[in-house]
Amino acid sequence: MLNERNPIPVSEAVKRVTGFYKKGETEYIPLTNAHQRILADDLKADHDVPPFDRSPYDGYALRSADTTEVTEHNPKILEVVGHIGAGSVHHEHVANNQVVRIMTGAPIPDGADAVIMLEDTTTFEQDGRTYVTVRKSLQHQQNISFQGEDVGEGSVLVNKGTVINPGIVALLATFGYAQVPVTKKPVIGVIATGSELLEVDQPLEQGKIRNSNAYMIMAQLERAGAIPKYYGQLPDDLSESLEKISEVMKEVDFVVTTGGVSVGDYDLLPEIYHQIGAEVLFNKVAMRPGSVTTVAAIDDRLLYGLSGNPSACYVGFELFVRPIIDHYLAKETIGMQQEQAILAADFSKANPFDRFVRGRYQVKNGQLVAEPTGKDKSNMVHSLAKANCFIQLPGGTEGYKKGDQVTIHLLGE
Repeated sequence: MLNERNPIPVSEAVKRVTGFYKKGETEYIPLTNAHQRILADDLKADHDVPPFDRSPYDGYALRSADTTEVTEHNPKILEVVGHIGAGSVHHEHVANNQVVRIMTGAPIPDGADAVIMLEDTTTFEQDGRTYVTVRKSLQHQQNISFQGEDVGEGSVLVNKGTVINPGIVALLATFGYAQVPVTKKPVIGVIATGSELLEVDQPLEQGKIRNSNAYMIMAQLERAGAIPKYYGQLPDDLSESLEKISEVMKEVDFVVTTGGVSVGDYDLLPEIYHQIGAEVLFNKVAMRPGSVTTVAAIDDRLLYGLSGNPSACYVGFELFVRPIIDHYLAKETIGMQQEQAILAADFSKANPFDRFVRGRYQVKNGQLVAEPTGKDKSNMVHSLAKANCFIQLPGGTEGYKKGDQVTIHLLGE
């Protein structure tokens, strides 16, 4: 059993995990289910948008040459010879001194080369015919939306790896993607360890706590785009735990456990890794909280052993599990987005390890400002509820003061 623990830098731990990146398969899903999924292929235009020259306004399509001498004080009367609603077509050629009533989005008829807006005209009836008085001259091709000016056929509209938002859904619908190519979500098994744990629906008992970590991890998995599958708790018996871990690994892409990675008498995971022949990539990281975070690999599957302390578990997930999911989904951005911010509170505690303080950032006077959301203790849950970032405080210093510039890692909402 591996008990020796030599801390490695956070960057080195992340690097070791990235060696096991793999991409998920492509699957096709209905457009109605595509929101928030990850596009697996470039979205290309199979036709021009607009697909024809069209009117951007309600008005009249006409020949600009017929308006050359027109002014407010020198209007011209033209005959209305047709009407084009959106979705319809005028099949006759527009001749000299003729106009066609046209609606927004309708195709420009043959012979016309401009559109005059409705408010620049007046109409009247005479001898059973309709006429329009024009009080403004137009240039060739004025007020026309040209074929392909929005999107040209064959152009890439959205790159693969993009999260599908409502605007992208509109593009997918525009180009006939009833079935959308997306990256299949990884299925990740979640297992809790510890005889002290109760499930959320159980009443508290002396010496027991409710299992918050597993439910927190499942929410983090869903936020990251994965499918969590909860397998309950590991039994305290080694042989039964080995059997359960082995069965779970057959059903999922990765496994995340919480608790049981220390070297106490009841921490079985180090021995389980040894028994199943998993390679331990690291079992101690130079960070707080979560220094005992452990990651092991067997074949191409990772087993994450996250700390039993809630904040440490949360941090370990975001640093080491989330990038694997991002890469599996082929996202454009891997891992948490980083920004520079101003520290809004003193943090005098010195530490040889990097600290990831649960924080909240906001914009003040045009600058990002971040402050801790609560007490910086790994066993405390309350500070997680309001956190939208980690404030990274590199180790080896005597502490940090209000006004210092720091790196923050954005969590999302």
